[in-house]
Amino acid sequence: MKNPLFIYNTLHRKKEQFIPLNPPFVGLYSCGPTVYGDAHLGHARQAITFDVLFRYLQYLGYKVRYVRNITDVGHLENDADEGEDKIQKKARLEDLEPMEVVQHYMNAYHHNMSQLNVLPPSIEPRASGHIIEQQLLVKKILENGYAYINNGSVYFDVLKYNKKYPYGILSGRKPEDLLSNTRSLDGQTEKKNPLDFALWKKADPAHIMKWPSDWSEGYPGWHLECSAMSTKYLGQPFDIHGGGMDLLFPHHECEIAQSVAGYGNEPVKYWMHNNLITINGQKMGRSLGNFITLDQLFSGDHELLQQAYSPAVVRFFILQAHYRSTLDFSNEALISSEKGLQRLLSAWVLLKTIKPSVPGDFNVEELEEKCAGAMNDDLNTSLLIGHLFEAVKFVNTIVAGSASVSEDQLDRLKKLFDDYAGKILGLEIPEVAAAGQEKSSELIDLLLKVRTEAKAKKDWETSDKIRDALQELGVVIKDRKDGVDWEWK
Repeated sequence: MKNPLFIYNTLHRKKEQFIPLNPPFVGLYSCGPTVYGDAHLGHARQAITFDVLFRYLQYLGYKVRYVRNITDVGHLENDADEGEDKIQKKARLEDLEPMEVVQHYMNAYHHNMSQLNVLPPSIEPRASGHIIEQQLLVKKILENGYAYINNGSVYFDVLKYNKKYPYGILSGRKPEDLLSNTRSLDGQTEKKNPLDFALWKKADPAHIMKWPSDWSEGYPGWHLECSAMSTKYLGQPFDIHGGGMDLLFPHHECEIAQSVAGYGNEPVKYWMHNNLITINGQKMGRSLGNFITLDQLFSGDHELLQQAYSPAVVRFFILQAHYRSTLDFSNEALISSEKGLQRLLSAWVLLKTIKPSVPGDFNVEELEEKCAGAMNDDLNTSLLIGHLFEAVKFVNTIVAGSASVSEDQLDRLKKLFDDYAGKILGLEIPEVAAAGQEKSSELIDLLLKVRTEAKAKKDWETSDKIRDALQELGVVIKDRKDGVDWEWK
């Protein structure tokens, strides 16, 4: 590869050259949603971040197996080891079977992802479908001495593990520091110490979602599922594991400990984490009650929204920030994204109507290198979009008659938009603008020719009627001394 891909590895806290373990194959795992509510803007950012990574790896020629899990059991309230299962609670409140809740919100999530043009993963396993794999991992951890059983529940022994392996390697947190900020247990829990986490929980009689095991009738701990499912589908170790920054600790930290304790090695070569979306400086999330669902964004049905925003605008809004930076929600930012997207898509459409000439005035090769450099620099979509807008300016100067482009440059410029805006960023030309583009252009050119003839005859009424009719159809007319140009609004 001429310019190798560098990604920020959370594990080592620096950018590292991406070298697959088994080229040309790449194993990619991303933590998916817990399906007990509608997807919100935070879910969209994580999905789009790893969609771009998935797309770019494929663009570079890798064969990618992308696994995105669905959590449908074991995720308790407040991400703790005590309390009610989030899905079971939703089922109880709505008088439904838990799997009815799961299916409803899975369908809604998939619909939202399709609206955002997020590609489906290669495999989308569910925690409830991998109970046996999770039980086998618990047995391995018990056999290796890093877990204990208490009253039918199985807990991971963090302090014992930390004597041989460093717990906190991903987050940089040390057990002694964590313990100093934690209240003593006072005999109120089955754990030996507060840092221990559940691998398997014994279910109380009222618990609906439970399975038989060697220890009790119960259910797996939340952290366990990703370790078991990623190993099943990607092996040990695999290339890239990712998720939101809020999953870094304790979820991903626990995953590493489980895998090392059970399988004897760290599970992943590269860890990637996208940053959060904030609202008024505070994390947007379901647990805080300050979230905006994707359906609300698309319909405008929320008190904080000034208008509805299309899925394409939401995707563009997210892509305009680097995935590791925080992204603050505001109507102003979304409206600005809407205008920017319109400019980009208009130029992309206009590009298909341009005819080449000699000589050309634009260095397409330099722009190609800039775009590749942006993506190879830790997936810098923000910088990439800036480079695409350089191309937008050039397209507009060609249309205005102030610049020219050769046939080779034009073909490469079209490919650049198709590759970077389309295949990699996942943006699409609206069907209305794209449909019948050549025929539409011919008809518009014909009408403008009639208008020019009318103006020459000083038939201002006909000239104005044609101008007004085209404007209603979304065509902007630009009269020049030596002719007339037009573009889609």
